Amino acid sequence: MYTHAIARLPGNNFSDGITTSTLGRPSYYLILQQHQTYRQALQASGLEVILLPAEPAYPDAYFVEDPAIVTPRIAVITHPGAPSRQGEQLSIEPILLQYRPVVHIDPPGTVEGGDILMVGNHFFIGLSDRTNIEGAAQLAKLLTTAGHTSEPIPVASGLHLKSSVNCVGNDTLLLTQALADHPAFAGYKKIVLDPDEEYAANTLWVNDTLLTPRGFPRARAKLSQMGMRIIELDVSEVQKMDGGLTCMSLRI
Repeated sequence: MYTHAIARLPGNNFSDGITTSTLGRPSYYLILQQHQTYRQALQASGLEVILLPAEPAYPDAYFVEDPAIVTPRIAVITHPGAPSRQGEQLSIEPILLQYRPVVHIDPPGTVEGGDILMVGNHFFIGLSDRTNIEGAAQLAKLLTTAGHTSEPIPVASGLHLKSSVNCVGNDTLLLTQALADHPAFAGYKKIVLDPDEEYAANTLWVNDTLLTPRGFPRARAKLSQMGMRIIELDVSEVQKMDGGLTCMSLRI
């Protein structure tokens, strides 16, 4: 059970962050509303939210999942693959030190938390434009030392691994059709998304609740088989910045 979540307010220049989206320019007013509703959903899931101030020097810093990885035993301070994001971790490390022993990824290794999927004691490490082979090797060694297992998996599409697959409890993965037959996921139960609802793959499982993007009714219907409370959240402005629900918090 998670007890806390770290989140960070989006800055008024958040739309200057990195994105490949063609959905239009996001609204600062709307993202503040959506972020507040997101934090309320975390609180409704039993978490105490630690809210950090905006970091104007780092427009993407409200995606707090990328500069750190939290496991039940350690916290890993990453070295983000996007140069403009290197430095976001400095204000997060002192908070994580209150909850976990902290270890680090060192350059030239790069890792971003959006590429790291925890399923029980096992970690899938996505190899992407943001997480390189050297970073994955460092992370695997740190996880092994902490008593976790891991394996690398190439990211063929999407910004991060968790853009396409997430654990939704009970050894069940919510994933895109492209990953449905991947051998790394052969031992798990699967909920496979329709091609036009693949954004819903970034659903966040928190305790006994599933936080899922609003606007994907078939994904919602499939998730209902898990028997958990489901909270649908409008993340239109986050989607415009290539982000999702898992990106905006670090669960502890």
